Amino acid sequence: MEFRENRALVTGGAGFIGSHLCDRLIESGAEVLCLDNFYTGRRRNVEHLLAHARFEIKRHDVTFPAYVEVDKIFNLACPASPVHYQFDPVQTTKTSVMGAINMLGLAKRLKIPVLQASTSEVYGDPSIHPQVEAYWGNVNPIGPRSCYDEGKRCAETLFFDYKRQHKVDVKVIRIFNTYGPRMHPADGRVVSNFIVQALRGEPITLYGDGSQTRSFCYVDDLVDGILRMMNAGPDMAGPVNLGNPGEFTMRELAEIIRELVGSSVSIEHRPLPQDDPRQRQPDISQAKEKLDWTPKVPLREGLVKTIAYFDELLREDAEIA
Repeated sequence: MEFRENRALVTGGAGFIGSHLCDRLIESGAEVLCLDNFYTGRRRNVEHLLAHARFEIKRHDVTFPAYVEVDKIFNLACPASPVHYQFDPVQTTKTSVMGAINMLGLAKRLKIPVLQASTSEVYGDPSIHPQVEAYWGNVNPIGPRSCYDEGKRCAETLFFDYKRQHKVDVKVIRIFNTYGPRMHPADGRVVSNFIVQALRGEPITLYGDGSQTRSFCYVDDLVDGILRMMNAGPDMAGPVNLGNPGEFTMRELAEIIRELVGSSVSIEHRPLPQDDPRQRQPDISQAKEKLDWTPKVPLREGLVKTIAYFDELLREDAEIA
């Protein structure tokens, strides 16, 4: 039997989810090569790993090929919040599409599995609820969110074409709203927005009437699902939804965060952004059946840990200022 080392490549490895994945891979005994161009990823997210003998970090943009020798690829590289992916929409599309081509080409050459971190945004503003993997989505192809939505959809197309045409061992997961420590404080996502505003004593900004819903998965649960997917074997290509099916309105989330922070800040309403989905909830039947995966961390428990992270981060920034 051929001997293979346990060497993992994580693109976007200094990002929010990527850094937690690097942690888990190191804990499992793997060697980890983290690639990141630091557009949204931050060195502080992996600072604690820099001296580790099995961890290596390299500044690299996945729109260019990477010539490395590894045993598995986790492709997480792409700005994932509207604030960041709309700042340079052309580059966002390039990252999804060219990044997929380059990582698939590497996997093809090395004959190794490659996992694509896709997104619930491929469903757009869904007309069915909750969303199942067989649903093709309701996406505006020319709107301000399209660079991300359609970029990720095209990446999925490439993954399954490489599987059919080149027999590459591909894995595609669709990530629903995820939160936890190491989120970027200025990413514009609802959890980080609400927490930072409440901690600073600023009004919480609620878009629309606050009745739109999201489902929130704690990052540790998500990483567990990612690893289960990678280890599921070549017959398990996906796509598979990974997220917490517990559904909350934006107003409910704002009120929970306000309570946990111990703040009495007001809630301000603003117009709903264009193409913002009304509902977002995963059907995780496939993940339960084929990966034996369900999220374990309740929303309040995860929010307490996330609030503690942001509280410390804001205190450090205040001391530096």
